[in-house]
Amino acid sequence: MKAYLTKPPMGWNSWDCYGASVTEEEVRRNAEYMAANLKQFGWEYVVVDIQWYEPNAAGADYNKNAELIMDEYARLLPAPNRFWSAEGGRGFQPLADFVHSLGLKFGIHILRGIPRQAVRQNSRILGTTHTAAEIADMGSVCLWNDDMCGVDMTRDGAQAYYDSIVSLYASWGVDFIKADDMARPYHKAEIEALQRAIQNSGRQMLLSLSPGEAPLKEALHLHENAHMWRMTDDFWDSWEQLRKMFDYCRDWFAYVGRGGFPDCDMLPLGRIGIRSHGGDRRTRFTKEEQKVLFTLWCMFRSPLMFGGDMTDNDAFTLSLMQNETLIKINQQSYAGREVYRRGNEIVWAANGRDGETYVAQFNVGEEPLTAATDLAFVGIGSGAVIREVWEDRAAEPDEENVLRSALMPHSVKLFEIKPF
Repeated sequence: MKAYLTKPPMGWNSWDCYGASVTEEEVRRNAEYMAANLKQFGWEYVVVDIQWYEPNAAGADYNKNAELIMDEYARLLPAPNRFWSAEGGRGFQPLADFVHSLGLKFGIHILRGIPRQAVRQNSRILGTTHTAAEIADMGSVCLWNDDMCGVDMTRDGAQAYYDSIVSLYASWGVDFIKADDMARPYHKAEIEALQRAIQNSGRQMLLSLSPGEAPLKEALHLHENAHMWRMTDDFWDSWEQLRKMFDYCRDWFAYVGRGGFPDCDMLPLGRIGIRSHGGDRRTRFTKEEQKVLFTLWCMFRSPLMFGGDMTDNDAFTLSLMQNETLIKINQQSYAGREVYRRGNEIVWAANGRDGETYVAQFNVGEEPLTAATDLAFVGIGSGAVIREVWEDRAAEPDEENVLRSALMPHSVKLFEIKPF
């Protein structure tokens, strides 16, 4: 059985700001920032995204037929010109040790399968007499990155290969694996093989599956084999993508928790695109749209993986990440659900562990509207104490116990409601 997860992971991932080209200095800098400013609020994972094994990775695009750093057993290694502490075959252990020394956890991105470079070289699989060419499925290559090909899990040596790479990650001190090209198309056998390898390694590691859309019909299988899985393709700072996320959350909210969490994808906030998609910029989301985003992610209980370079956070971005009420909702609430939709008015509710109820009223349209939520419909009688969270001020329902709010376009009101 996989390790049971009780709350959504919170952390940082290098993709939104550095694409495929993040360096050790950039990882260390962000880890130090997290330890100093965010660890006490629950942020803990520092994740190196794709292509850490490619010396010539330069941005968000992938180099065709790239030369990769690899050992004799088809296992990819960090490129020392980008990760100086990996020199001499030390891998990511020194960097993981540094992250751990800050009281944080360390993660890496991998692509499904075995390097095609290993197939060409017919590398041996560790601990077996089999080779990369024997277990490779050359007809199953990622559509957007040609570094890898699939592993035919019916072949002898196939599970041994997955065991060998995860054993290496365990020796480095990896705590989190983001496995890409797994969930769309859905590669059931290799998902199971990777989870078995994690269990065989003897080290607890969280498993995140990408990209989306993960198939809803596989919800049970996902819960059995992963800790988080993407509901969508890559999410960027686009209002249309954010509006669409309400539909994904409506489809998946019944499957939140119970050891695993559907994933809305990274938070493209702060300074992003430094060497990634769209160019160097502050997020295109307005401050109100950022509140909409953060409220939805927290009410839904999505993993919170920040995508910007944290060292460039402004005061507003940091205030989002340090909002104790939102983080409490994300980490401790239950029964987060869409209550209703009326045109562009969307209302979510969630229950708190201490008897409180949270109600979020969203305006996803282009015109102002007045939201009107009958509190009896979410189980709240008259006489409750209500606080509007984002503005941190008291609020009251009308005489009919209806909570009314004037909402500008692309905005949200979030209420914490405590019974007397």
